[in-house]
Amino acid sequence: RLGLENKYEDKLTKAEFLEISGSTLQNKEPSKENELVHVFMKRLLTGDYTARHVSVKTKPTDKRSQDTDQINDFAALFKKTENKECSQTQIQIHPMDVQMALFLCADDFLRQIMVNKLAQCQYAIPLLVPNPFSGKIECPLWTIRQINKNWKSSDASGEIISKTLPVYKAETPMVAFFRLGSVSSSKSQLINHLINEKHNTFFHKHCPGSSRTRLLMDGVVEIAWYCPSGKSSDHFSECVAFCNLHGDSSIAVTQREILTTMASVNVILLPKLDEEDHNMGVVQECCNSQTPLIVVLTDEENDNEDAVCEINKGKYRVTLKGRNQSDVSVLLRDVIKNCLLQKHTSFILENMTKNSKVSVDESNESCKRGKEAAQKMMCLLDGKDPLIVKEKYLPCQGKLWHDWCQKSKELQRLGNTVDNELVQGKAHKMKELRWKQQELRFSGLISFFVASLNLLSVHDRIYFLQWTGIYLDEFKSTKHFDIHQEYDKKLNEVLALNGKNYKSEETEHKKLNLEKFQNKKKAKKTNIEKISNKQNAAHLGLEHLLREMGQIYEASVSEEKNMTGKGIGNFSYLPELAAELLISGHPVELMDGDTAYVPLTWVSALLDEVIRKLGDKKVFVLSVLGIQSSGKSTMLNAMFGLEFAVSAGRCTRGAFIQLVQVSEDKKKDLKFDYILVVDTGGLRSSELSGNAIHQDNELSTFVVGLANMTLININGENLTEMQDTLQIVVHAFLRMKQVRVKPSWMFVHQNVSDIAAREKIRDGRRHLQETLDTRIKLATKDEDCSIENFTDVIAFDVENDVKYVAQLWEGSPPMAPPNPHYSENIQELKREII
Repeated sequence: RLGLENKYEDKLTKAEFLEISGSTLQNKEPSKENELVHVFMKRLLTGDYTARHVSVKTKPTDKRSQDTDQINDFAALFKKTENKECSQTQIQIHPMDVQMALFLCADDFLRQIMVNKLAQCQYAIPLLVPNPFSGKIECPLWTIRQINKNWKSSDASGEIISKTLPVYKAETPMVAFFRLGSVSSSKSQLINHLINEKHNTFFHKHCPGSSRTRLLMDGVVEIAWYCPSGKSSDHFSECVAFCNLHGDSSIAVTQREILTTMASVNVILLPKLDEEDHNMGVVQECCNSQTPLIVVLTDEENDNEDAVCEINKGKYRVTLKGRNQSDVSVLLRDVIKNCLLQKHTSFILENMTKNSKVSVDESNESCKRGKEAAQKMMCLLDGKDPLIVKEKYLPCQGKLWHDWCQKSKELQRLGNTVDNELVQGKAHKMKELRWKQQELRFSGLISFFVASLNLLSVHDRIYFLQWTGIYLDEFKSTKHFDIHQEYDKKLNEVLALNGKNYKSEETEHKKLNLEKFQNKKKAKKTNIEKISNKQNAAHLGLEHLLREMGQIYEASVSEEKNMTGKGIGNFSYLPELAAELLISGHPVELMDGDTAYVPLTWVSALLDEVIRKLGDKKVFVLSVLGIQSSGKSTMLNAMFGLEFAVSAGRCTRGAFIQLVQVSEDKKKDLKFDYILVVDTGGLRSSELSGNAIHQDNELSTFVVGLANMTLININGENLTEMQDTLQIVVHAFLRMKQVRVKPSWMFVHQNVSDIAAREKIRDGRRHLQETLDTRIKLATKDEDCSIENFTDVIAFDVENDVKYVAQLWEGSPPMAPPNPHYSENIQELKREII
């Protein structure tokens, strides 16, 4: 019925869902059952949690009995109508069967994206999955490795500490829920009330689209995490994992045994206590365990007893019948919190690999080969300080490259100067720097990285890259956390100092003069810059390994001298490796964010290889500009289902590109074969450095000139927040006019609270037009030309070229799901762009 007959063996891939097709550009509900999986996944890729509500819409039919017309309405109420179509009509497919069918038929990488998006939607994800044919229990650890959770909790001193961890590494208490027999209350709904009353984290029988039958969920264990925000309103003061065994646990014995041995608290739901019930043996076993136990009785009523009764230390009985479930949920939450205050076992998801009853989805040969290669490479970094790794193992992108970029920019800015000696001096210095890069050769780390990319198959290579990313994150995590904490502390000191003025300081300290006050602020800012440099040094990712490849290649071709004589070899194969990564969907760096420089030789060679492999295809280039942390990467990910890095505190730097394929049926209509998506670092992200404005102007000019269309992203509708962005953008468009380039563009206002307020939006558009005209007049003074209106520079329709997008979150993070209206607005924007 779902059209997946042949997909259990021949797995679905992410390419099938990421390409731009006719169905992608239409916002239609499925009309047939075999469309359910594709509509569900494509909607999930946009971060829309209503994907789980997708069902086939059937047209209502007139079921009136023929003789009801002869009787009055009241009498008709009591007459039973016979539905002759009932026996012929199939029962609606359960939404969780759609989700699990896709999960079982997806390859490892589609599974990763799917589960990652479920977690972003604040939905529970599969933890233990019985094989539908063999019954063997599998833990999808590989699938889960990409998920990170962040939360705030108090340390021993009472200070609020922010934590961001991959969930497979997080050491948390775990509360396990399972039922024995058939119960009248929904277990999943009860857990939802404990975690987030406003969101259905676990699917239950009262959710939209639920049907009486489900085939693939019994025996599945799902897991979700409660992440506190560090506020007094938090339900729990620490991160807590909640596991939910679906179906009757008296049948799913293995899953129940796994959970009860790993749980910090066990919660059993059963209709009532009956000594004759064969399930009492399980209850007795849990009672005899040291693990706290909560027995929830759904059908037993006792007016003489409180809803929650502690029958022994760590052992509780809860009755639901005849009681308000919201009140019971509050009491149950308090009981769980009380249990967790006692000494309890901690749950680490990665420890599932040690359980003999569970197989892990990392046992396939490709995954093992990729993991083994990444582990061997990372052995080179054992015991090394993350702060010195770049300098030692990635030297070509260090000081020599930074100096070369600076000299190159100085040379370009000389223009047509007649001072040949000055020009030749800078050119000679650049040549010397390239020679020094050549002398450095391959480090052991890069040698192993490049060799692995070369030797592994295309499929194994993707596993290798992901394992390398995982291990690099683990390697830097502790040091990066310490530096980040230090940075936040010093930044708060500077912000507090900025909040003061000299007069208030003078009132407190009569002898303190203005010069000392300014020196104090300057010293604090200098200190922050040093910490920021440490942060940058400790940040090590795949992009840095690929950047080193690019610098080695650039150094090798910058001179006619062949490096083969030194035993280093010819590096013409390096662009091919990077091109294959780009084609396979991996983001590739276009502009180095540390130097604000595009390594043209490397990028040109890389794109030449892409052309050689794909053919000289037509490409539509879409770029995005906006201030730091304004949601640019999040928007592109929601728009195309991409995986540009998004994390608070570590923003995109420079510019990255990803290819999105257009399906065969749309190429003729759209007149291009691919969309090249360009994600950029935030404007004003270097506010503490002296050349921030110049770097922002360079970045915006480059990105606008490169693209067929640029999205100007602004977080909020308040015009005072856009001044910096507009000033930079108008400079870029002015330069496009000077070189006769005419790009398209759109303003995207994110985080608009009320998109229906038409009058408010109309007023905002008028202000925007006025601000653009003002800014273009200021910019033309710098460029020594005279232009009165922004529309003299570029075609701009204030009604059609300004789009409003709802706020991203439906509530307050970290427990808030994404706002479905955000996804809906982004898809409307995507359709308009295309």
